[in-house]
Amino acid sequence: MAEQKWPQQIWIVRHGQSAGNVARDAAEAAGVALIDIATRDVDTPLSALGRRQAEALGHWFRDMPPSERPNVILCSSYVRARMTAQIVLETAGLDRDEVSVIADERLREKEFGILDRLTRHGIRQKYPELSEQRTHVGKFYFRPPGGESWCDVILRLRSVLDTIVREYRGERVLIVGHQVIVNCFRYLLERMDEQQILEIDRSGDVPNCSVTSYRFDPARGRNGKLVLDLVNFVAPLRDSGTPVTDEPDVQAAPKS
Repeated sequence: MAEQKWPQQIWIVRHGQSAGNVARDAAEAAGVALIDIATRDVDTPLSALGRRQAEALGHWFRDMPPSERPNVILCSSYVRARMTAQIVLETAGLDRDEVSVIADERLREKEFGILDRLTRHGIRQKYPELSEQRTHVGKFYFRPPGGESWCDVILRLRSVLDTIVREYRGERVLIVGHQVIVNCFRYLLERMDEQQILEIDRSGDVPNCSVTSYRFDPARGRNGKLVLDLVNFVAPLRDSGTPVTDEPDVQAAPKS
């Protein structure tokens, strides 16, 4: 058999609930155009509940045998993802000297350009022509001015996967990112097409601090492959009595 190119295990986690998630819910409920949040999206921290969710996930990793816990953590450069990764690291009792922790800007949130901080109502009110264009093109290919399409996100994640197979083969890798990051990794790792991933997206939002994971199976394919293990797994939160939340991120446009 050829040398294993994949990590032994990959966990892909959405960050805990953020202050932006809370502000977005309030804006949508009030029917206003703009989400009331003072910080840049990159600087938006976890809410108090988001911290509890990250702690619950950390306890889940802590209960694993040491030989099965993450030894590499890759996280988005956004504050809410970095906070989630740090809380998981500390709560799980992982040794910082033995675990590689890397903030990677390629794992950042999808950028929405001029639609940043607008609610569904705000997008329709301020940019009706973009709303119509998005409906025609579809969210997979639609790129708002100054922002990204799903394809743009997938392109940078292909680069992340190149790094993972080059530097972390045989390792146990935890990735902490955002809702679109979780779904776009699924698109790549499960070799989906546009229709398949958008159907998953329409079926529901990715819960905060949920786990989607893949394990390496040497018996699959000619040289072994990653096999889907868990999808949006929230048992660590439920078992600890921590509320499960699945709000879209601050910039998320309406589903179609």
